[in-house]
Amino acid sequence: MISWMQRHRKYLVVTIWISTIAFVGAGFVGWGQYSYGDKASAIAKVGDISITQRNFQQAYSRLYGQYNQIFQGNFDEAKAKEFGLQQQALKSLIDSTLILNLAKTYQLEVSDEDLLENIKKQNYFFKDGRFNKEIYKKVLSQNKMSMKEYETDTKNAMLTKKILELFKAEATELENKAFNAGANIRDKITYKVLTPNAVNITSTGDILKPYWESNRFSYMTDPQYTLEKINIHITPSNPSQSEISEYYKANKHNFKDAEGKIRTLEVAKDDVIAALDDKAANKTALKTYIAFKKSKLDSTITIETETIDISNNPYSAKIFDEITKLSPLKPYLKPRKVNDSYVVIKLLSVKDSEPKTYEAAKEEVKKKYVSEQKRFKLQELAENSKENFTGTTTDFLSRDDVSKIDALNQAESTEFLGKMFQSEDKHGYIALNDGNIVLYAILEQKMLDESITDQASSVTSIKSQILNRGLVKILEEKYPTEIFVKGL
Repeated sequence: MISWMQRHRKYLVVTIWISTIAFVGAGFVGWGQYSYGDKASAIAKVGDISITQRNFQQAYSRLYGQYNQIFQGNFDEAKAKEFGLQQQALKSLIDSTLILNLAKTYQLEVSDEDLLENIKKQNYFFKDGRFNKEIYKKVLSQNKMSMKEYETDTKNAMLTKKILELFKAEATELENKAFNAGANIRDKITYKVLTPNAVNITSTGDILKPYWESNRFSYMTDPQYTLEKINIHITPSNPSQSEISEYYKANKHNFKDAEGKIRTLEVAKDDVIAALDDKAANKTALKTYIAFKKSKLDSTITIETETIDISNNPYSAKIFDEITKLSPLKPYLKPRKVNDSYVVIKLLSVKDSEPKTYEAAKEEVKKKYVSEQKRFKLQELAENSKENFTGTTTDFLSRDDVSKIDALNQAESTEFLGKMFQSEDKHGYIALNDGNIVLYAILEQKMLDESITDQASSVTSIKSQILNRGLVKILEEKYPTEIFVKGL
């Protein structure tokens, strides 16, 4: 155990993710289009428990948000794909669902009383310092989540946490001392940053085309959806004064000022009229939807035809996702608001993905080929240079001295120092996630005299992670996993 901790003392990865219900303000991130077959309500099944699309979307959104924070807002879908975020999200769900299967086998549950106590502690449901049921309902509604869904997710998270706590191991005095010793080590290094610009790659057609031919199924067209649609514009409904007053009385909580106070009818009148206009347009759109389904549309109604895909999509990500789930048996989408109109949609046909032609894929192929070759050549250069290079010399560093490496930003420094302190090589190189490589040579090493006294929790965490990994391995054999989504 001690030698293991000495080798891997920096930045150990947590194996099991406990799904915390931190949805407020997080939003949702699209994660691609897949074929679901007959398993439309689930993307995977672990033992007797299904993993739904909603579970996956929440896990992916949380993970995306964490990476975006690390990258200081400069994270995007391209990086998400490069880092395999979909696979990471699914793996975290599978691991936690394995734990839930174990709980189900032994009939372990979270009581309603414990659930209520947990929910009442969540301060985003507070008003005036206390839990407020109306705020609870409103927050869930704003985040497109039902009470049942939220409470089920919370129970699962609580149950998973309770079970994992059973495998929590305490740190021994010897382990704590060993961990303290490792944490007190400081390295003085010389380093040099190699960027992809340090190598040149030839990318002529006679090189690219064979590369495309061997990887042609990596360059697919997006599925295309041909639709019929009817726009119902929001127009003045000319409500009477009594209609305005009645609507205001029934919905005045929706008309508040910047301080959260309900505005008077006189102040809010224009917004009340706009809401009534919207309501009237929605009512018309519902009637149009029913007539459309029954093939009884008025001859004066204009039906437009359009073809869309994920890169040519005039709708929100949510509406586009709903369109992708339409089928010949259920081709109609109920009215959805788009800007200042309501739109009723019917799916006519779907053109599935297919390999792009060389000409259509050429720029993507070139970018991927050059990126791969630069990474390969840069690594080759690093391998040949690691024993003999001229670099910048630092003071004595710990893994936390991320601001002391001038040539790297904070994220790069964190990654570099974390990996370097795990390495046993005196001379070597670290390949960073952004494509750069850092050559390094350890010039001196010393142990600080200062004593770190708060390492027990870190040792406990590491030991628990080891136990968790062993538990997951056993559970994987006991509860088989089926994945229904192509591409994950």
